[in-house]
Amino acid sequence: MPLRVLCVNSGSSSLKLALYKDETLIASSAVEGLGLDEGRLTVRDETGRVVRDERGAFPDARAALRATLAGAELSSPDAVGHRIVHGGADHATPERVTPQLLAALRTLVPLAPLHLPAALAAIDAVGAQFPGLPQIACFDTAFHRRMPAVAQRLPLPWALRAKGIQRYGFHGLSYEYVVATIGAATLGRAVIAHLGNGASLAAVRDGLPVDTTMGFTPTGGLMMGTRSGDLDPGILVHLLAHEGFDAGALERLVDHESGLLGVSGTTSDMKALLDTRPIDPRAAEAVELFCYVLRKHIGAFAAVLGGIDALVFTGGIGERAAAVREETCRGLEHLGIQIDRARNARHDSVISAPESGCTVRIVRTDEDLMIARHTRALLGRASA
Repeated sequence: MPLRVLCVNSGSSSLKLALYKDETLIASSAVEGLGLDEGRLTVRDETGRVVRDERGAFPDARAALRATLAGAELSSPDAVGHRIVHGGADHATPERVTPQLLAALRTLVPLAPLHLPAALAAIDAVGAQFPGLPQIACFDTAFHRRMPAVAQRLPLPWALRAKGIQRYGFHGLSYEYVVATIGAATLGRAVIAHLGNGASLAAVRDGLPVDTTMGFTPTGGLMMGTRSGDLDPGILVHLLAHEGFDAGALERLVDHESGLLGVSGTTSDMKALLDTRPIDPRAAEAVELFCYVLRKHIGAFAAVLGGIDALVFTGGIGERAAAVREETCRGLEHLGIQIDRARNARHDSVISAPESGCTVRIVRTDEDLMIARHTRALLGRASA
């Protein structure tokens, strides 16, 4: 019998839902502006057509969920799956939500203060709306738990490692989807670039994770929309010692005021930056730096893998920004990477030139579908 799974992706200011019947998307919704006086609820059917578009105040996840489920489009699920950004060192597979798991996740909030409180609030809201309905936690860090031990270590004293300070990696549900869609054998030695407002790379060999750019938190690695990515730690020490920064100011700087927004001074939106860079030198600088950092990390991961057979672009920027793909790959010819400009402009699924030694692909990621699959699989095992 088909299982209807409601997939929940919660953010600090948004709540996104998707309802699947097995592999088929039935409906989806997004509530933006949680906690603001003017929020927006949008519901779409299976074709992507907007069937509800409402404005109002949604003070928290519970109110947003209640408003969304007031319509018939996403009501009556059989189970609910949640995207949980951080599972720490102990949660490497999807798990059924229990009081014990919730207690463990609350101890991890300091590792992901922007994401975990919202996820916990969404779990509570679902429990209030659907008492007794099974809820499954799907961890974005789980994919990377199989990385070699050396890739999970940080060059810090062992006493800090014992407290859980290590490389975790994120965007794991997206990477899982790409591997499942393309196939491990076809990918071979692959670098997968998940590029959106948050951005990271994963090095994958035969479907298994080898390394990733994000580290202890989702702030590390690549330059992103508003996040700095990797910085010289001495910069943070300097800001604390000489510029009047405290922990809160540092957090705002590296998570909310840096990246594309910080360099451009105007926006974190890549499309807007690409549109304005001919007349705005700072927008051009932001795009140039983003592509440079990305190109540098692709080269590093090719070294980790001992060569590269496939390069995959996914995420909002990866899927839609042809100029970013082209400018990132320019200069990687020594790795066998050559882009076909016409294919790239059309956003074809394969955009590498026929003579390219590395297959370059675009994959439209679907983290919600991975959540639905994990939820069905776990409940199937539980009932067997």
